[in-house]
Amino acid sequence: ALSAAENIGFGDIDADEAAIRAAARAAHADAFLSALPGGYQTVIGERGVTLSGGQRQRIAIARAVLKSAPILLLDEATSALDAESETAVQAAIETLMQGRTTLVIAHRLATIKSADRIVVMDEGRIVEEGTHQSLVARGGLYARLAELQFADRGADRRARSLA
Repeated sequence: ALSAAENIGFGDIDADEAAIRAAARAAHADAFLSALPGGYQTVIGERGVTLSGGQRQRIAIARAVLKSAPILLLDEATSALDAESETAVQAAIETLMQGRTTLVIAHRLATIKSADRIVVMDEGRIVEEGTHQSLVARGGLYARLAELQFADRGADRRARSLA
């Protein structure tokens, strides 16, 4: 079993503690890592502290930040996360994507809303292509999906504010 710092360090085996902490800050992981019983030295995983899905995603993002790869592939990076974790992971992804070519596979449109180019596929075929704004304006499949997903988020926010 590895510590949180060692796990992030897989991104660059020569990274020092300062670089690992900087990557964690960029991935919005520093606060929860610092709060662990042993901080960054806490053993995580099978024999250690169990992390939430959002926390695991942010550690993976910190590893990618540390690696500084020019090309990123994100496959459903925010699926199966609660709303709070999704927000934190989305903020980390926005940081990670800066200055990199990024291919994002997503069903949650919030993950791709700010992309330079969105390709919409239906049954294995490309059916639309453009930016979020242009696809919404076009009124096709993407627009229908956006209306459903973003309407649900508004309802979720209203429900939370009433609780």
